[in-house]
Amino acid sequence: MAARMWPLVKLATKVTIAGGAVYVACDSGLLGSSEQGSEALEKAKAAVPPALEEWMKYFGLEAQRPTMPRIEFSPVNSWNAGVRWTISSLSDAPTRVSEYTSQGLQYIKDLVK
Repeated sequence: MAARMWPLVKLATKVTIAGGAVYVACDSGLLGSSEQGSEALEKAKAAVPPALEEWMKYFGLEAQRPTMPRIEFSPVNSWNAGVRWTISSLSDAPTRVSEYTSQGLQYIKDLVK
């Protein structure tokens, strides 16, 4: 009985973690507009170094304070550029498929001649 439940427990754990990640991303504004994303990035820049120092003190580690990487962020031009590219590619897909199909048929006709 327990052997049958194990895959269900694993699936439930994965779904819970993924759902929690999506909830946190939505709640923090990462999936919103570019202004909300910019605000979330500024909040993360302010929160990460103090949290890291606290954990280092908790575990008794000594290290130099890490510097935050320089992130050049232009909300108008770069935010969700990958999503925009993906959506435009998906919208162009039917046209491209018909073009490639006609080119392929023409190539086959030329080979048969």
